[in-house]
This record gives sequence, C-alpha cells and structure tokens, in this order.
Amino acid sequence: MYKHTARYLFLLSCLFITGNLYAQSVTGLNKNAQKQVDDKTKEYEIGGISVTGVKYLDQDLLIAVTGLNIGQKVRLPNDENIAKAIRNLWKQELFSNVSISVSKTIGDKVFLNIAVEERPRLSRYLFKGIKGGEAKELKEKLGLIKGKVVTDATKKEAEVRIRKYYMDKGFGRLTVVAKEKPDTSAVNSVVLIFYINKGVKTHINQINFSGNEHVEGAKLKHAMKGTKEMARISLFPADKVSVYEPNTHSFGNYVHDWGFLSLSKTLSALNPYLRMNIFSSSKFNPQKYDEDKQSIAAYYNTLGYRDASVLKDTVYNVENGNLNIDIKVKEGHRYYFGDVKWRGNTKYTDSTLSQILNIRRGDIYNQELLEKRIGKQLSPEGGLDVSSLYMDDGYLFFNIDPVEMSVIGDTINFEMRVTEGPQATIKDINISGNDRTNEHVIRRELHTLPGTKFSRQDLIRSQREIATLGFIDQEKIGIQPKPHPEDGTVDIDYSVVEKPSDQLSLSAGFGGGINFYGNIGVIFNNFSIRNIFKPQFWKPLPVGDGEKFSINYASNGAYYNSLNVAFTEPWFGGHRPNSLTTNLLYSKYSGAAVGTDPNSSYLSVFGGGIAMSKRVKWPDDYFIITYGLYYNNYKLHNYSLISDFTDGYSNNLYAKLVIARSSLDRPLYPLGGSNISLTMQFTPPFSAFSGKDYSGEAPADKYKWIEYHKYRFTADWYKRIVGNLVLRLNTKYGILGYYNKDIGYSPFERFQLGGDGLSGYSFIIGKDVISQRGYDIYIQDATIFNKYTAELRYPFSLSPTATIYGLIFADAANAWETFGDYNPFRLNRDAGVGVRVFLPMFGMLGLDYGIGFDKYDQAAGITGIKGLAKFTFMLGFEPE
Repeated sequence: MYKHTARYLFLLSCLFITGNLYAQSVTGLNKNAQKQVDDKTKEYEIGGISVTGVKYLDQDLLIAVTGLNIGQKVRLPNDENIAKAIRNLWKQELFSNVSISVSKTIGDKVFLNIAVEERPRLSRYLFKGIKGGEAKELKEKLGLIKGKVVTDATKKEAEVRIRKYYMDKGFGRLTVVAKEKPDTSAVNSVVLIFYINKGVKTHINQINFSGNEHVEGAKLKHAMKGTKEMARISLFPADKVSVYEPNTHSFGNYVHDWGFLSLSKTLSALNPYLRMNIFSSSKFNPQKYDEDKQSIAAYYNTLGYRDASVLKDTVYNVENGNLNIDIKVKEGHRYYFGDVKWRGNTKYTDSTLSQILNIRRGDIYNQELLEKRIGKQLSPEGGLDVSSLYMDDGYLFFNIDPVEMSVIGDTINFEMRVTEGPQATIKDINISGNDRTNEHVIRRELHTLPGTKFSRQDLIRSQREIATLGFIDQEKIGIQPKPHPEDGTVDIDYSVVEKPSDQLSLSAGFGGGINFYGNIGVIFNNFSIRNIFKPQFWKPLPVGDGEKFSINYASNGAYYNSLNVAFTEPWFGGHRPNSLTTNLLYSKYSGAAVGTDPNSSYLSVFGGGIAMSKRVKWPDDYFIITYGLYYNNYKLHNYSLISDFTDGYSNNLYAKLVIARSSLDRPLYPLGGSNISLTMQFTPPFSAFSGKDYSGEAPADKYKWIEYHKYRFTADWYKRIVGNLVLRLNTKYGILGYYNKDIGYSPFERFQLGGDGLSGYSFIIGKDVISQRGYDIYIQDATIFNKYTAELRYPFSLSPTATIYGLIFADAANAWETFGDYNPFRLNRDAGVGVRVFLPMFGMLGLDYGIGFDKYDQAAGITGIKGLAKFTFMLGFEPE
C-alpha cells in the first residue's frame, strides 16, 4: 500500500511540474503574438472622408455625426474612434447597414469611406379591413408623414394608436398587423399596409363582486366610472355564471331583510334582470378598467377601510359573446380618526386649525377627506381648508404633513406637522398664448399684481375674470406659480388659448305677401377702434383691445325696418375698469295690411343713449354699478297702441341705474355662483313742472313727454350637484309706476309675457319681453309681473367651438295690468325639456319643448299633450 501511495505522489508531482512549464510556455507565446500585432498597428492621419450609399441625407451632416475629422490621428486597424463613429451612426435609426473602410493610404495619411444603407422612407400608407370613414379618422390620429423613415418603432407606435382608437370604441378583440411593401414608383420607398381585424364589439354583460361583506356590489359598481354593465331586460339572471363565488338571489331573504324598504337593495336585487342604463357605455376598455380597480380601493378608503384592495380579478367571455368581470376584494377592518395634534404652527392657534380641519375623534377614517381639509394640492377650485387659510395670506411656502403617530386597535392618531415659511411677494407676471389679444387687456383683469402678497384666492379670481372676457377658452386657462425660496418671491405664469368670439347673424326669405324679409347682424367681442386705420392689426378686422362693437339690421320689406348699433369700451380711460357704452337705434313698423300702403299706419322710434359702468369694492368687489342717460322719440301715425292714442309724438327721456353683483365662475356654462341685479329707471315728473290739469287732456298731450318710474329685479343662482350636473334657480320681478294719476301708466315700457321672447317685431317696441315656455303671448300691456324658473342642466360638450347642454325645466309666471289685480300665488305653470348649442359665429341656439299646464281648457278644446305642449326656438341669445 505504501508503494502505491508513493507512486501516486510521484505522478502528481510530475503532472504539476509539466503543467507549470506549459503555462509559462503559453504566456510566452501570447506576449509574442501581442508584440506581432502591435508591430502591425500603425498610426495614420485622416486625409479625407467620403460617403457612399446616401440618397436623402446630407453627407456633411452625416460625417459630423460620426465625430471623425480630417487631420485626426487614428491607429489602424482597430481604433476606438472609428468604432464609436459606427455606434453614433446606428443611434440615428436611419440606416439598415453601416460600415467604415479604408479606401486608400498615401504615406501616413489614410482615406476613409463611410458606406451606409438607408432605411426605406414612407411613400404612403393604407388600411385594410375597415371603412373609409374610420380610415380618415385614423390618418388624423397616426401622424405618419410622407418621406419619414420607416423603423420598427414607427410601425409599433402606429399599431398602438390604432389599437387604442378601436379599444375606446369597444373592440376588445382587435388584431393589427403592419407590413411593408416596396414602392416601385419611388427610390428606396415603401408602402405601409395596416391589416386590421376589428372583431365584434365587446360589451360588459355582468360585473360580479365577492368578498364584499360590508359594501353592496351596486355601490362598488357606481364607483367604477369607466366600466359599466350593458342594459338588460330578462327573466334569467345575468350573474348565473361566476368564477370566484356563485351569486344566489333569494326572494325570501330580500323580504326577510326588508329590502323593499331600501331603494339600493331593491335596485341591487333587480340588477341581474333589469338594467335601464341605456345612456351608459358598456364597452370594455382595459385602460379604464385598470383605473376603476383603483377607484374601488379609493371608495373603500372613504368608508374607513384603508387596507381594502382588489385581491384578484378576471375577465372572460360568456355565451352571448360579451364579457363578464369577476372581482374579488379584501375589505379589511374599518378605521377611525383618533387624536389630532398640531406642531409648528405660530400664525394660527391649534383650535383655529382644528375648527377648519373639522375632523373629530371617532369620525370614520377617510384619507380623501383628510387631504381635502388640509388642502395639500393648490387647486383653482378653492375652498375652505388649512392650506388656503395660509396661502390666501401670502404663505406660498407653507407645507403641512399629516403623520400617523400610532394605530391603537381601529383608531389612528395623527400629528399635523406645519411648516409655515415666509410670506411670498409676487415678482413677475408672465402671459402667453394671446396671439390676437393685446397683453394689457388680459393683464388689467388680473388680481395678482407685482409687489403684492401672494394669495391663492387672487389666482382663482383672476382665472374667473379672464374667462368672463368671452374670447378666451375658459377650459384652457393655465396658472403656474413659480416660487423663489431664496428671496421669498414668486413669479406667476398665465397661459391662455384664444377662441372665436365674433358672432354673425344672417337670414333671408321670400313670401307671405311681403316679398322679402331678412336679418343681418354681427358682433365683434374683441374689437379695437384705435387700430381701424392700421391695416397690420386687421385679422380680418381690427382686434385685440377687448372692445365690443355690434350692428344689426332687420327688414320685412317696407313693412318693418330696424337698425341697432352699439359700442362698448370696457376700460374707458385705460386706468380703471369703468366701461363706456353707447348705442343708436331706429325702428319702423307698419300696422297696415299687407298689400296696402305701408305708410298709412306705422309706429317708429329713433333714439340712443350713453352709460357708464363702474366696479366697486363694497360690499365686495363683485359689484358693478351702471348709470346712464337715454332718449327715445316715438312717432305714431294712425297706429293704435293703447286706448285712443293713435297719432302724435312721444318723448322718452330717462335715467337708468343698475346695481348688479355677478360671481359666476364662467360665462357660457356656469358651474357655480350667482348673478343678481336691481334696475331702476326714472323719467322726470314732467307734469309736475307744467302746472296743467291732465284729467281732461288728449292722449297726444298726456304722452308727449312720457313719465314713469320702473323697477326690475333678477336673480340667477347656480349650484353644481354632482360632476357637471348643475341646478339653476332664477327669479324675475318687474313693476311700472306713475307720478300723476290723471296721466296714469305710460303706454310704453310695459311688460309682455309669454311666447318665445324673440324681440325685433313692432308690436313689442317699447316693451320688456318676458318669455314663457309652453305658452303663446297671453298679456301684452302688463305693469307688474313675476317669473320663477328651475332648471337641471347637463353638458354634452364644453368645447369652445361648440358648447352643448341639455336641460329639464319648470317655470311659473304671470303678469297683471294693474297693481290692484296682482296675486303672487296665481301663476301659470309649465315644465319640459330643452337643448342649447352655443356656436361662436352664431351665438346661442336652442330648442325647448314645454307643456303649459294652466292652458287646459276643455271648453276651448285645449286638452291632452298636443293642446298643452309647444315648441319654442331661440336664436342668438337666451330670452328673459
């Protein structure tokens, strides 16, 4: 044994010595080989660079991209700069092949050639498997440009956009394949062909929840804003198939739990059989579905279940070809707020901050509510929260951090760590996006001024004032504070998007024995009178100073003609928001029968006026006071207005005072705020100066100088209910009085009630026209009226090019010829539905369908919907 062991040790020692000698031999050979390579490497100077294979690109630019330069030293054959040059060319994603070679050498100079093979370029692209209208929409969304280099990324991006387009339309089983085809009509060009198989639309048949012991499935479905079930009427339940847990419905349990006394439980029990959500889209959108799963957890969070989550979910096909969605949730425990302590606050006391926070021990935990009350985000919506309390007083650098100090059982104790920082001063105000509007027009509406303390409320107010200009898109006003903590200042950047605001009214026709009738009018809402003689400011008319100029002409041939011209300068003098308005009007209406001499009977009016409006800061700065002086001259020729006043002249010289307060957040579709105005109109008491006894005077003498005092009150109130659903409440009152009982009420300035409220016809000259939907005109010479309106509004589009919304309304109104007949409880009622469309070029267009309940008269045959209902149109403006 010892002999064998010695033999093995001898052999191992021989192998070790042999291996060591071999390793030394190899190392020596490697060194020699490296020396031979180094001997073959030589340094050259680049003497020239040429490019081959280029068809579209600039050669000099391509050489610049490589980073190689003439005169540069390189060591061939393996120089790192050449390898880097090749990498730089590949990074451009413009080539399918790249190489750099030596074209020749002269002494120590080398001449390089860059050979490239350009990727093909797009000549055109086609869609297969879809309709022409869809192809047209897709071309606008893809953004593919002729001549653009076609890469894999180009095709992938196009496929993603096509997929998103159809997924949004509910085609969840879509397939898209992009293929290239050489275009023989152009050099190195290809045609991209997109083969699209839409499949069938996938709708959501049923959403099943499991694990939800404390929250009803109907409420969880309501929290899913972008994922809705399809409408259904069936005797067989839609939830008979479920992956996680089978859902069973028992009528006995429903009755035993008194479910019929709960609307939510009743709807939940009926849901698998009856769903009338015909206005909700049931198309399946994966992106919206992912967002809705987060919404489920967020909804649970508002109920105190802060650990709630979606454990798992699945989407699968069912027999009818649609989809079921099964979601299993984990609710966890419900938590409650505990003690809330404050730290770091010196400006306000703990009690003040706790009062604004308004969260008490024992309240259900709600993270969303907590963040809303502390106001962590700077939002233009405003509101009473801790952050706004500080930021409205200049503390832009204020920060509050709610920290969970302890969780004891189901109670969470918080510490609010406040960092107040210094008060910030506004430094610079920057405005962008105003291509047509002069900057001073926007700047003068701002409540944020350089040198003043920062205030979030001033930002919100500035946004409102810009929106009310009328020619700025209220949905796209951007406000970006840029703080400078180093010096305690802040810059504020305003970005605006202008929208068309000028309005054109044009209509014409023939017939009715009058031969011609028509109307033409235009309103310029961003006019500039000072640039009329400067052609460079005409776009196509002089614009930019925020002035308003309107002109309107209407005619029914010789039987009716009307001209109205008005101009408003919103900042008269340029230093204060005091507006100046002037107007001139002429109108003539013939009372003669068609086909007879139109001048045998007519009423005409010529007049105008001037008014000044001033913004005041008391009681608050939403108030505007307007005062003006007006004159109208009326001429009657064989025209019966009231009583026996048929011929003569009437002069109406009056002063007008309007006290108004408007806090509407936007002009076209207000979501909140109010608009209240009190109008007082007076003429001098001319009869008191004349010394005459008017009891026996002829009407022409009584009404030569009209005298009256008149009052109008209007209040509009808007309140957002949920989302963009808005409740509007409106009330109007009007009363006309007189000075001298022997003269009585003026024949002009009375009230007309009923009808569509469209002005422009002779029989409403000198009257306030009050519309009422569902009714024809039922009183023309009232001296007092009341009107009340309630509307629910919902927008279909808030685009600046077309604001569209629907409404449900109810009105109650009446008017009386004398105050002695006045009965505020005797009102004519109506209700109905309507739609409004605002087009910048034509103003407000609308259609209402109203049912006048108090028109019912069985003796006169006014019964049923046909007799009670009436369509009402509106053109250019919203009638009173």
